[in-house]
Amino acid sequence: MTDTMTTDTTETPTRDQELRLVWDRLRTMVYNDNRRAEVSEAIGLSFVKIKALRRLLVRPMPMRDLAAELVMDKPYATQIVDALEERGLVLRTVDARDRRCRIVSLTASGLEAARRAEDILNRPPDALAEIPDHDLTELTRILSRIPVIGDGEPS
Repeated sequence: MTDTMTTDTTETPTRDQELRLVWDRLRTMVYNDNRRAEVSEAIGLSFVKIKALRRLLVRPMPMRDLAAELVMDKPYATQIVDALEERGLVLRTVDARDRRCRIVSLTASGLEAARRAEDILNRPPDALAEIPDHDLTELTRILSRIPVIGDGEPS
């Protein structure tokens, strides 16, 4: 007698397979939405210079702190600030408490460029805008369970 019942040949994905699928979809969404190139073109600066402007939105800071925030050595940070200063986007002043220290702050033009960069970089990808409201609520709930790493500030 022949068994006429068909068996389901699809296997339930493992947890690792599901994690990889989720990560692949998130990574693809982010990488395909190339904001670094978009913001660099819109502002007319390399992304590392834009990153410096964005860090200075929080507060003016000494050169050494800016270098640390940008995870770069001090000479390279000096080159970045030199270029931003030439464009009129930042100002270097002497720290009143330590004359050896230079404080970097945004000019009005630098503030405008940094805010414009924030607007571009913080705009959600189109793929997220297409998610129905109930799914977005569920995704928000799920993602809020993932702990923020570092200062929560993107690179």
